[in-house]
Amino acid sequence: MVDIGGQVVVRPVQAGDDRALSDIIRRVLAEFGANRPGFAWQDPELDAMSRAYAGDDRLYVVAERDGELLGGAGIGPLAGEEGTCELQKMYLLPSARGQGVGRALMVRLLQAARRRGYRRVYLETLTGMDAAQKLYLGFGFERLDRPLGQTGHGGCDRWFLLHLPD
Repeated sequence: MVDIGGQVVVRPVQAGDDRALSDIIRRVLAEFGANRPGFAWQDPELDAMSRAYAGDDRLYVVAERDGELLGGAGIGPLAGEEGTCELQKMYLLPSARGQGVGRALMVRLLQAARRRGYRRVYLETLTGMDAAQKLYLGFGFERLDRPLGQTGHGGCDRWFLLHLPD
């Protein structure tokens, strides 16, 4: 568990988080017009994130303040791309944005990716999620011209890749 700013705690997802987390993810997807086919909206794991991220090659962390979930993010292997994980389902409530919460989630997940032996981190997002893209670029992610791997999210139109140092 990591405490940022005295109030926000970053920790691994737990079964008791599943319902609230699913609600947050769907709320944010709707906010950006991504509540349709081609986006995470339809992913079967949304209602059971704690089970979906239980493997040794993946991790999902949540941020909470005073017992209230603010959002979360995860990593998991990118199908079709050896040595590459995907930053997945990084969504924060509007009230949590711009406060360093996304940065804290990212730091935790990049450390986890290195420990798990990944050499690259890939992510997909969409036009309009400008603050998130600024965060990714600040961590050294580079824009790509096309998607990598097999994510099943054909609706995304922005792709980024980070090479992890040895």
